[in-house]
Amino acid sequence: MNWNKLNDPIDIENFMDLFGGFHDSCLKELYMWTETFVDEDLSMSMSVNLDTCVRVLFQRQAREPSAIELLFKGVTHFHIHPREDGQDSIVYGAKLVLKEGLFYWAEDEDWQIDQPFLHPVSWISAKEVHWRDASSWMGEEQRYGVLRDEKNL
Repeated sequence: MNWNKLNDPIDIENFMDLFGGFHDSCLKELYMWTETFVDEDLSMSMSVNLDTCVRVLFQRQAREPSAIELLFKGVTHFHIHPREDGQDSIVYGAKLVLKEGLFYWAEDEDWQIDQPFLHPVSWISAKEVHWRDASSWMGEEQRYGVLRDEKNL
């Protein structure tokens, strides 16, 4: 699976057309990491760069592709708003825009950059966005890791 980088509004438009604007999709999984870590000798190693990255797996009720993975690099904001009990988690349509050097993805077509918390939706902004076809990752199987001791919860 090769990564495709989004560079400009034309790339965004083509990608959104390819994935149907995220219509009837769901955010299946996500994984976040940084370059910061504590070594075995307990010394801390950290980057002075914008080093937060997020991978997100989306599945949808359509083919070609039926699943995609987004990679956000240089994340500047990450806001996840889970649905309340009794509400579905379907993404009916999403927004992806490039503004002033940052890419913004939101799970609502009506979401506005200048009022990001007006509506309770998940959204993310980052310096780079890459995507790849993950259609072979359909179904309930977890791709980013399994909670090994969930029986002990």
